[in-house]
Amino acid sequence: MYLEQFHLESLGHASYLVADESTGDALVLDPQRDVRAYFEAARAHGFRVAFAIDTHGHNDYLSGISEVVARAPGITVLASALGAYGYGHRPVRDGEVVEMGDVAFEVLHTPGHTPEHVSLLVHDRAVGEDPALLLSGGALLVGDVARPDLLGGAEQTRESAAAMCEMLQTKILELPDHVEVFPTHVAGSLCGGNIGSRLSTTVGYERRTNPMLRRLTSEDVFVRECMDLQDLPAVPPYWKRMRGQNMAGPELLGTLAEPPALDVEQVTKLLAGGAVVLDARQPESFAGGHVPGALNAGLGTSFSTWAGTVVPDGADVVLVLDRADDLWEATWQLLRTGYAPPVGWLGGGMGTWRTSGEPIATLGQLSVREAREGAVRDEVELLDVRQPGEWREGHAAEATFLTAGELPARLEEVAGDRPVAVICGSGFRSSVAASLLVAHGREALTVVGGMTAWRAAGLPVDAED
Repeated sequence: MYLEQFHLESLGHASYLVADESTGDALVLDPQRDVRAYFEAARAHGFRVAFAIDTHGHNDYLSGISEVVARAPGITVLASALGAYGYGHRPVRDGEVVEMGDVAFEVLHTPGHTPEHVSLLVHDRAVGEDPALLLSGGALLVGDVARPDLLGGAEQTRESAAAMCEMLQTKILELPDHVEVFPTHVAGSLCGGNIGSRLSTTVGYERRTNPMLRRLTSEDVFVRECMDLQDLPAVPPYWKRMRGQNMAGPELLGTLAEPPALDVEQVTKLLAGGAVVLDARQPESFAGGHVPGALNAGLGTSFSTWAGTVVPDGADVVLVLDRADDLWEATWQLLRTGYAPPVGWLGGGMGTWRTSGEPIATLGQLSVREAREGAVRDEVELLDVRQPGEWREGHAAEATFLTAGELPARLEEVAGDRPVAVICGSGFRSSVAASLLVAHGREALTVVGGMTAWRAAGLPVDAED
């Protein structure tokens, strides 16, 4: 048996190619939208992609299942019989075994994260009958379990948590300790609150160390812990449209054209027509000078999440980049979260804009001491945009709390009578949030160094029990 993991740090996403070396057949599980890597790996080893499956209807990224099908004529697409999938597939049910030469995939219905969720227990019969590994999707994560709160209100969350409790007890923890676990949601994914940094684990290791599994002695305790959502990351706005598109089957990308380099005049015309300038440079560069009204999300490991937070659905996007070579990295990160390719990028970057005579905007910055003094004197509103767990661990007493992920839907809650000094962990998220506030007519600044600098300066911190 051959197994290869494909890790997307930007989404905290892992996908897999599993192949039977005797027949050359391979299965792709939970594919990302850019599927070239699976076919390149298969080609390098002489494999044929014969099966594909999504473990569940994903909320956090747009699946590449349609792209896999388009590249592999005759492929068999598998999907949970309990899911309302809109694309052609072979339904699979709990306990069913899908044979692929010496490799056998035993389907486990593993609800909780979503109702239709399945995991694949993989047997390598070339070496024995015992199960070898579990492709767990969101059923079991490294040091955590996937959140049950994405599909409804409190009652549905309670039902999902109870289903997850039973599933873990009767299916996952019935497996031998040696079974390796390869999840889809890994560190960086917002589908869990405390996912460990490793990219795989074992049933035995999780049995001994996973805090959530220790609570399985009582369903009430486990469900109550799952219902305690106060430390879970805020859900980015783009998640609301991902699951529906994934269940229906994402539209094919087709042949992707190269986003064109645009001159300043073309950018200004697009802006006048309602396009959004997404500045993918880092916060320091953005603060020093940017296109007026631009949104900031620095290109890096969290670009997908924050672009998906501030860029409206369906917007025409013009990119501003540090380097022209960053174009396709930024483009693919947008495509993976359901956006169309950018309509173009500012050729020559901000250097071209600076020498054009067009206005340049800057983003004000405060040191942590200046921010605290301004907040104490009611000269600024100090807005903390970190995640709930970070806030509870320690925050400025003068700060108001509103996660950056919730900000687009709650802009009216941010007072407009004072400048808003935005603080996060180190300065990245505050730049994202401040750029959004400024684009909506508020006066906003960032607190340089965030709470890391606040603590280093010895400024007072409040914590919640």
